[in-house]
Amino acid sequence: MRFFHNQFLKLSWLALLLVLLGHFAFSWSLMWLAGEVDLLSPAQWLYFYVTTSTTVGYGDLSPGSELGRVLAALFILPGGVVFLAAVLGKLSSFFITVWRKGMQGRGDFSGLENHIVIFGWHRNQTPKMIELIFGDTRRENRKVLLCTSQEMENPFPEQVLFIRGESLNDPALIQRTGIENAARVIVFRDTDDQTLATCLTIAATRTKAHIVAWFESDQMVNLLHSHCPQIECHSNISMELLVRSAQDPGSSRLQQQLLSTLIGPTQYSVRVPENFAGTTFGRLLEFFKVNHEAIALGVADSATGNDLRLNPGSAEIVNAGQVIYYMSAQRIHRNEIQWEQL
Repeated sequence: MRFFHNQFLKLSWLALLLVLLGHFAFSWSLMWLAGEVDLLSPAQWLYFYVTTSTTVGYGDLSPGSELGRVLAALFILPGGVVFLAAVLGKLSSFFITVWRKGMQGRGDFSGLENHIVIFGWHRNQTPKMIELIFGDTRRENRKVLLCTSQEMENPFPEQVLFIRGESLNDPALIQRTGIENAARVIVFRDTDDQTLATCLTIAATRTKAHIVAWFESDQMVNLLHSHCPQIECHSNISMELLVRSAQDPGSSRLQQQLLSTLIGPTQYSVRVPENFAGTTFGRLLEFFKVNHEAIALGVADSATGNDLRLNPGSAEIVNAGQVIYYMSAQRIHRNEIQWEQL
């Protein structure tokens, strides 16, 4: 009785399939008893049963005897229609549930690899952030996963994946983002305290992803760096831009274009291959301009750019493994640069 209740009354997949297969087999036995030999081969019977149950009825196969017609009309057709419709309805309900689960952020993306995870949602800033990510048309084709604790559904179902939870500091939720195999992580929470807590939780996963976080306060930046120096932090630089624009009019437009993938040439980076023999920055500057219509801006030893040397001397050596920052109309992939010519 418990099995009957759990399977049949709840219309589980097992119950529906058993009923459909039972009706399929019993209908065949009735046609056998009626002597409908033309319908009994496996291929013929499957074809007849499906066309009858779906009410398509091509007419090329049909019972020849009166008893066969009565059985088809009173048992096969009504039962097949009901049971097949139940299976198709449950199947469509399954796909709708999966879709709703993704829209509501209840999915599990722990199997993702080489993707971008964004922690936090801001009505104005986050859409712009996603627009800038996809504005880089030559970027590596990474999936983007948005993770938030706000009551909402996926705002960009055609572009990004979505996870929602009560707390972005919950290790179980962090695990659902596939953080360990992510390539990039952006943390932009409502407050500096939330951003700090999320960064520390992510760092505890030992992920190899490059993590970028935004803070209002420089003190919070220093605090996080004391615990997680590998995380690249940003703080509010609007005051610096204001003063620079006052001293050098138009500087804000320059900074905007350097940062935006949507308008004109912008700033990118590329890592020097490990087998590179080395060259001077002056030679690199000339090579990038002549061969790629790009301007080399600086060099750093680490991915965080904390040791960035902007516009270094022409004689400074550029070595393997360093990061080159440049300005170009579009991203230049590492395999597109003829390093041996340098």
